[in-house]
Amino acid sequence: MNAPPVPISSAGVALHASLRHPPRLSADTLRPYIGILGVLLGAIMSTFGSRVTSFGLADLRGGLHFGFDEGAWMTTSFGVGQMLVGVACPYLGAIFGVRRVLLYGMILLFVGSLLGPLSPNLDAFLAAQFLAGVGSGTFIPLTISFIVRNLPARLIVYGIAVYAMNSELSQNVAASLEGWYADNWSWRWIDWQYCMALPLMFACIWYGAPREEINAALLGELDWPGLAYSGIGFGLLYAGLDQGNRLDWTNNGLVNGLLISGGLLTFVFVIRELVARNPFLNLRVLISEGMVPILLLLAGFRFIILSTAYIIPTYLQVVQNYRELQVGSVLLWIALPQLLIVLPLGWVLTRVDGRWVLALGALLICIACLMATNLTDQWATHDFLPSQILQALGQSFALTALIVLAVKSMSPADVLTIGALLQTSRLFGGEIGTAFMQTAVRVREQVHSNLIGLHVDSLGGQTADRLAAYRNAIGAHTSDLAAATARATSLLGSAVAKQAAVLSYIDGFLAAATGAFACLLLVAWLRPRAE
Repeated sequence: MNAPPVPISSAGVALHASLRHPPRLSADTLRPYIGILGVLLGAIMSTFGSRVTSFGLADLRGGLHFGFDEGAWMTTSFGVGQMLVGVACPYLGAIFGVRRVLLYGMILLFVGSLLGPLSPNLDAFLAAQFLAGVGSGTFIPLTISFIVRNLPARLIVYGIAVYAMNSELSQNVAASLEGWYADNWSWRWIDWQYCMALPLMFACIWYGAPREEINAALLGELDWPGLAYSGIGFGLLYAGLDQGNRLDWTNNGLVNGLLISGGLLTFVFVIRELVARNPFLNLRVLISEGMVPILLLLAGFRFIILSTAYIIPTYLQVVQNYRELQVGSVLLWIALPQLLIVLPLGWVLTRVDGRWVLALGALLICIACLMATNLTDQWATHDFLPSQILQALGQSFALTALIVLAVKSMSPADVLTIGALLQTSRLFGGEIGTAFMQTAVRVREQVHSNLIGLHVDSLGGQTADRLAAYRNAIGAHTSDLAAATARATSLLGSAVAKQAAVLSYIDGFLAAATGAFACLLLVAWLRPRAE
């Protein structure tokens, strides 16, 4: 039998040295099931936080009377809050216990969500969003640790499968919720929705999560400078990535400042971790235990998920003029398969090497993205369903298997750190995917527009015929020939823009398929794990 892995973090080393083990719940009582319901509600709300706000950004800007540039910081402030606290969660959970951190996180999210729509100005709203991000940022990292440390052994794989399902389910339900709020209630419910769900989560965690003593002795053993360098550095990099496409990357001083300062702090963090006696993350052990390919795979899959999650709603809104509620009806069908496969998938992972499940998931995602390259300007709801249902299944297989492999790769004392590493890789992978796809689609659309425009000859026969057809159609409603000609020219320009947009989205799906194939190759790097 292989020796257990060495702890990779100072929090893990301290917990390992103290032999501190949390009480494990009994499967014969309701407490573990109520507890897991609570942490999964938190994980869903954490994912909702960024997705619902992204879909509802126009409604929030309008309701709060902010301009486009002002409103662009709404999602950034929320994400930076999640990034900062996600890095600190191993320390917070080790010192205060998972239950306390989750309860305080819920209070922060409740206050931030309640006050956000009532903000008198942009600064107040961004502060509320940051506060909500800090609160919700505790949920995903600590969900993993709760599942692994507290649930009965035979339920752990099923808990992980349900946890992995939440990402796909919540991000695809977000558009429907935002559209429904805007149509039936108010834009304020984009934030206030959490105030309805949080009391239930609070009650579940209060009853279902085991109580742990405060371990104040750990305060002196932990790597606080490493925590500060990583949290601030990662937060600055996240903000730079989130604002990069809007501000044109290196052509903007603010983006340059965010990325350079974040990169320098991250570099200092890496140097410190290599020389510190009790590093925040022992990078040498992290590499030797084979966690690097797992983290790269998670970032890669989040890159793909957020890339395609950007393309489809954007296509439906730009090319087909769908509203959020109509976009949501498409995405809901993608989310439904998750509910059907979650428990069977957990059963499979107790009997099959997770690497095979991971490889199958990557292959399904690659095939789904290639299927979507058949996109035309005639595609609507039903045309996306075959490829996206296949992708949803692949993502469930891949993410669930990845988390199971991550848990097996690390020392039991480092379970708290697993959540923080996964959260950091998840946020960075998703943000890089969104930033890359926004920029790539914008650039490729310009290229395709120029290439198509080269073939639109004002004196050519086909162009003249198209303009004449437009002019005749418009002429039935006006006797002004000049106005009809101008309108016909405008319609031709719109047709060119639509085709350029469709071609750029096809390029985006090709990029996602390439990323999935790279992930498939990376699976071969994973080492087999002892059971």
